[in-house]
Amino acid sequence: MLEKIVLAYSGGLDTSVAIKWLGERYNAEVITLTVDVGNEGDLSQVREKALRIGAIKALVVDAKKLFVDHLVFPALQANAIYQGQYSLATALSRPLMAKLLVDAALQENASAVAHGCTGKGNDQVRFEVSVAALAPQLKIMAPAREWGITREEALAYAQEHGIPVPVTVSSPYSIDENIWGRAIECGVLEDPWVEPPEDAFTLTRSPEETPDKPYYIEIGFEKGIPISIDSQKLDGVELIQRLNQIAGEHGVGRVDHIEDRLIGIKSREIYEAPAATVLLIAHQALESLALSKEQLRFGQRVSAEYAELIYNGLWFTPWRQDLAAYVQSSQRWVSGTVRLKLFKGSCCVVGRKSDYSLYQHELATYDKGDTFDQRDAPGFIRIWGLPIITQAQVQLPKSPEGLLGIATTPEDAST
Repeated sequence: MLEKIVLAYSGGLDTSVAIKWLGERYNAEVITLTVDVGNEGDLSQVREKALRIGAIKALVVDAKKLFVDHLVFPALQANAIYQGQYSLATALSRPLMAKLLVDAALQENASAVAHGCTGKGNDQVRFEVSVAALAPQLKIMAPAREWGITREEALAYAQEHGIPVPVTVSSPYSIDENIWGRAIECGVLEDPWVEPPEDAFTLTRSPEETPDKPYYIEIGFEKGIPISIDSQKLDGVELIQRLNQIAGEHGVGRVDHIEDRLIGIKSREIYEAPAATVLLIAHQALESLALSKEQLRFGQRVSAEYAELIYNGLWFTPWRQDLAAYVQSSQRWVSGTVRLKLFKGSCCVVGRKSDYSLYQHELATYDKGDTFDQRDAPGFIRIWGLPIITQAQVQLPKSPEGLLGIATTPEDAST
């Protein structure tokens, strides 16, 4: 009986040649699984191509709503941004794809799953750790990693076997796209000194070509989840799609990042994330209004941890569940509306309001109606400064460097 392998199939170069290679190398029947998380292109054509290349079955799953509701919005609530720049579009999609890959393998009685990742990227870790957590009995194959050929050699293999791929040697971008963003690698982009050419971008217009008038938009949130644009309620998928169009038209969402990969190398990554950029800025602005200083401070640490675990492929862990529980609790009062200004590639918050706002005008104002009793300030300052004053009086005279690290004479220290 032939072995069955379920291949995570994008329709790109690596996974297209993998269909043929797996069949030849392992004398196996290959079933492809294409997961629609807002991918570019006609997925019916992707399915037909898989069958033409040699797959015995080509599965396509519409997972956009699952992706948005169960991965994107929880990451947004956590303000998960890797190294302060990457909104984790590709990284977030991998746990869901791995889960659906496992489901398909069990349903089709396959003994193995496969992916198209190379040995230099992060996705191999995300797929394999997730699959191992969900179904450790399944074998995992990585044709691109096992084969070890260059992209030029893969292109030559594709041409030799009549495999159509959307890549040429003259324009060898490697692209991964979903509803939360687009990642572009390879080719001239591997030189960090070279400005990304315009043909690398499809979701965003060049700032030079955007409208000359700013665009104002209002995003409504309920418990940290965006629910409306300009007071029109939308489901998560439609809201993100609408924002991608609006913000992209104004050049918002381009990222040029020197990134630290999980495997220990630095890489130059180009991202387009119009909706993600707007929503993350808006969400943080609303949190600043509704959460306390301590919640915001600790939330920054949680955000960094959450982003790291997503990037590192650790979604299916108790650690993620524990962090998610804190995030959900923190979002109880993060409801309201944020007004933003989109202009020439920038996104700025220009207004925010919430029924749960901790901003009190009568306490903040310097004008008539001020309720802050300034007579309380001297006592507060004395108590706040007491440990500082005590330490300075006891230790400063005995320290030649002083508490500031500035060398002083005993006479200077005593004054």
